[in-house]
Amino acid sequence: MELNSPAFSAQGEIPRRHTCEGEDSAPPLRWSGVPPEAKSLALIVDDPDAPDPAAPVRTWVHWVIVDLAPTTTGLPAGGRPLPPGARSGLNDWQRTGYGGPCPPVGRHRYFFKLYALDTWLPALQRPTKAAVEQAMKGHVLAQAELVGTYRKLHP
Repeated sequence: MELNSPAFSAQGEIPRRHTCEGEDSAPPLRWSGVPPEAKSLALIVDDPDAPDPAAPVRTWVHWVIVDLAPTTTGLPAGGRPLPPGARSGLNDWQRTGYGGPCPPVGRHRYFFKLYALDTWLPALQRPTKAAVEQAMKGHVLAQAELVGTYRKLHP
């Protein structure tokens, strides 16, 4: 599978409008190559560099989506509306939906990870990243990753 964004290139700078210093709206995403036997897709966006890339302590979760139809080929800018059947999980701000990059110090990496699964995840109502990863075990047919970076203009 391949995952990309018209808003930024792989390893490139995530535009300010998709961060806490801008509109804090999700960048548009596009994907292809979903295996024909896939039943659903899941998306996790996280930052392993929190709070400081020089001394990371934890991975901060920015976005979780489950039960995207395998025929879906992307998400619009802003991430809304979600395609029918797809559900947002909880990010580390304890809310559903996208929370953009807002690093307290340094340039952070943001991993957009798309998983093709051989099942749906209906039991997960407002799933966390940990719950999705646990439920996906043994069900991942393929995955794709896109990494973007961001450093606050006004720390």
